[in-house]
Amino acid sequence: MKKIINVLTSATILSTTVLFSGASTAAYEIKVNDDETIKFGGFIKVDGRHVTGNVAYQDFWIGTGTVLTEDASQTKFSVRESRINTTYTGYGVTAFIEMDFYGSGGNEVISNSSNPRLRHAMIKYEDFVIGQTWTTFMNTSALAETVDFAGAMVGEAFVRNTQVRYSKNGFSVALENPESYGGDPTNDSMPDIIAKYQFKGDWGNVSVAALVRQLTTLTGETESAAGVSIAGKINVASKDDFRFQLHQGNLGRYVGVAAATDLVGEEVEESSSFMVAYRHFWTEAVRSSVFYGNITTTESDVDRSHWGVNIFKNYTPKFSVGAEIGNFEMAEADADSSYMQVSAKLAF
Repeated sequence: MKKIINVLTSATILSTTVLFSGASTAAYEIKVNDDETIKFGGFIKVDGRHVTGNVAYQDFWIGTGTVLTEDASQTKFSVRESRINTTYTGYGVTAFIEMDFYGSGGNEVISNSSNPRLRHAMIKYEDFVIGQTWTTFMNTSALAETVDFAGAMVGEAFVRNTQVRYSKNGFSVALENPESYGGDPTNDSMPDIIAKYQFKGDWGNVSVAALVRQLTTLTGETESAAGVSIAGKINVASKDDFRFQLHQGNLGRYVGVAAATDLVGEEVEESSSFMVAYRHFWTEAVRSSVFYGNITTTESDVDRSHWGVNIFKNYTPKFSVGAEIGNFEMAEADADSSYMQVSAKLAF
C-alpha cells in the first residue's frame, strides 16, 4: 500500500497533462470499384507512466523484468503504442496489415524516432487464414480492457505466429510457426498444431483450446509438449462483463509473455497460469476494469503476478481518457514495482 501511495503522489503531475483511453476503433473506407474496398484505420495513443520499486521500468509489463539492487522511480511519456492498419476486401478475399512503433530506435537525446513494428499481415479466403496474426490458441475477447497495453500478460495466452488456419462453425485447427524457446530452434522441423472450439451466444463466449508441439533441446534431442486452455467473456447485467483465462501444461512461450521458456536445460517446462477481470459501466461513457493474473512454473520455480484497476471515459465515440494503478510482482525474486499510467487515445 505504501508503494501505491508513493506512485499516486509522484504521478500527480501526469494526471493533469496526459490521459488515456479504452479500446475505441474506427476506419475510413475507400470504394475502389463495385468489388473492392480499402479501409485505413488505427489510433494515436499518448501515455504517461510512473513506475517505482525494485523491478526496472518497462513501457508495459510483460511476464519478466530486471530485478534491481534497490528501489528506483522513473517517469516516461510515450506514443509508441500508436498504430496504423489497412484492410483490403475484394473478390471474396480479405487482407489485413498492421504496424505499431515498438520497433527499435527512439531516444530523448535527439529526435526520439521509433521504427515501425509489424504486428499482423494476413490473408483470409473462405474458411482459411494464412499469414501472421494472433495464435489460434488465444481467445482475444478474453483480454481485459487496460491502460497497460494488454494488462496482466503473466496470466494470458499472448503471441502472434505465422500460420495456416482453417475455421468452420466455431471449430479451428492450425499449423503454426514452431520455436523451441530455451532450446535449439534451428532444428525445429515440425509445426505447432493447435485446435480450438468456441461456444457463442447472447451470454458471451467460451473457448477450449489444445496445443501439441515437438521441441528441440540444446543437445539436439526432441521432446513432446502439450497444453490446454479455457478462456472466455461472459456478459453480466446490462453491459458489464467477466473475462477469464486458464492455462495448464507445457505452454512455454504461448502464455505469460517471456515468463517461462519452453525448455529449461533438457527438461520441458510446465506452467499454470490464469487471468480474471471484471468490467463495470458506471454510465454510458464511464467504465472501469479490475484485473489480476498469475503464472507459476515447475522447472524454473517462477511465481509472477500483475494486478490493476482503472477508469475510462469516452468524451466522443473516438476519443477517450482515463487512468490505471497496479503492481507487478516477481515473488521468486522478492521483487515488485507499482505503477500509475495515464493516457489519451484517438481512434481513426
